[in-house]
Amino acid sequence: MPNESARPCDLCEILAPFAVKESIVIKQKHIKFMSIAVFLPTRKGSQRVPNKNTRPFAGFQDGLLELKLKQLVKLKVDEIILSTNDEVSIEIAKKIISAHSNLKLDIRPDALASGTTNLSDLIAYVPTLTHCEHILWTHVTSPFVDAALYNLSIEKYKNSLNLGFDSLISVTPFQNFLWSREENDIINRLGEKRWPQTQDLKKYYEINSAIFLSHRSVYEKDGDRVGKKPYLLEMGKIQSLDIDWEEDFKIAEAVYEKLYK
Repeated sequence: MPNESARPCDLCEILAPFAVKESIVIKQKHIKFMSIAVFLPTRKGSQRVPNKNTRPFAGFQDGLLELKLKQLVKLKVDEIILSTNDEVSIEIAKKIISAHSNLKLDIRPDALASGTTNLSDLIAYVPTLTHCEHILWTHVTSPFVDAALYNLSIEKYKNSLNLGFDSLISVTPFQNFLWSREENDIINRLGEKRWPQTQDLKKYYEINSAIFLSHRSVYEKDGDRVGKKPYLLEMGKIQSLDIDWEEDFKIAEAVYEKLYK
């Protein structure tokens, strides 16, 4: 027991450890129960891969969008916002929206859903759709990012906030030879050895566009979806597959049918 005759400053020293612990508990509790909205954008008029979001994919008649919605509705998040100007995407969402109270449909203005849309304008638009504290931005074109991986990213994000990070992005590690045409040389060599082993090269990270997770203030104050100090969630090659070209669609479909059917 503390000495009853202890001076106030002595009492502060005695109680300080307990005050710190209580502060940590409160902070962790706040993070644990934070509100999260998932933002899922699609649009009509894809030029490189026509109808890539809604054409049949690996047995899913409503395509990548059907698969992604089935993955997302398994998450315990406050909102899932499908933002689109595509009539086919709207009809697909309407098939399941009544069964999922947290699934919302946003009819996005065409000016914010074209190939010439400034990403900064779309970033500014996103926080107007939700009151949630945190926003997870994802894409239909990442078919191998499933519910388990989304849940992992949310837990990693929560933990990273306690470590001083302010956001999370999913990345694919890259540690292979990079050649610069301008320098006419390998540009990620660390030593003097002409051809070092690949594990001795400088490691880079490709943003695979599967997950961007941050507080809404990053959108509102910084005009971005990534904070000043993001946690890098490393993903494997298959998980990182992003469908941006017709070849990507065919490869992803073949892989999905081989591994998941």
